[in-house]
Amino acid sequence: MRPLTFIVEAADDGRTLKRLLLSRVRLSEGAMRRLKFQDGILLDGVPAHVARCVRAGQTVTLLLPGDDPGMTVRLPEALCVRYEDAHLLVVDKPAPLPTLPSVHQSGETLESRVRAYYGDPPGFLFRPVSRLDKGTSGLLVCARGAHEQKLLSERLHTDAFVREYLAVVVGRPPHERGVVDAPIARAPGETVRRCVAAEGKPARTHYALLHAHGDFSLLRLRLQTGRTHQIRVHMASLGCPVAGDFLYGREDARLPGRFALHSARVSLLHPLTGARLDISSPLPEALAALMR
Repeated sequence: MRPLTFIVEAADDGRTLKRLLLSRVRLSEGAMRRLKFQDGILLDGVPAHVARCVRAGQTVTLLLPGDDPGMTVRLPEALCVRYEDAHLLVVDKPAPLPTLPSVHQSGETLESRVRAYYGDPPGFLFRPVSRLDKGTSGLLVCARGAHEQKLLSERLHTDAFVREYLAVVVGRPPHERGVVDAPIARAPGETVRRCVAAEGKPARTHYALLHAHGDFSLLRLRLQTGRTHQIRVHMASLGCPVAGDFLYGREDARLPGRFALHSARVSLLHPLTGARLDISSPLPEALAALMR
């Protein structure tokens, strides 16, 4: 269990505990019922009924299900952790490492590394809020409980959860700044490959040119939507595919098993405290070398 504790503020004086949890913590009705039956809602350290009125200065504690924040770390060298608390884990994924196992991906994954990091506890659930392709490196936000995962997923692609990427592309985009607003669909007859198509789902990618050198350009990109392979498809549609992208461009021997796309920054509101977290990851050396 992961305790979440906060103090009732003056503005909430006299409200029912239920109303407070719905507005302050955005706890769902279902989650509230589960906590209530497990004596997981405490007021000043004592199990309390959610119909009870609270007073300013009282302490509310929720015993949320999920990972134990005191889990023993077994293999810290296998996982690059950029941020961690009882509710969130932000890791820096190397490439080529799959995020999750699948019929196409066997062996070690980011999920297996996170599981090992926490000592392979029974009942462990890996909760990435988004995903990164095997060939993409960089920051990935993981929730440590179902409630946190729900709140973060609702905020994806809003100002409350911003994801920025760095990409080295072949050639140069038509403008120094721009927005690619082009729907994306599964390519006809394909299972993995995507394409720009009028019947596809809406997709928007903002880009800015940071530097150009020789055959390559370094771009900063921000996703406004989250379609599969969105950046890769949109850059290819501009005529400047991501360097090393075997699916939408050409492989590059200098980038074995990966392409030049890196999740470089996440800026999000903590799902429970509301604090702004701004976390960055530098461009990997193999990608920076292309710009020299």
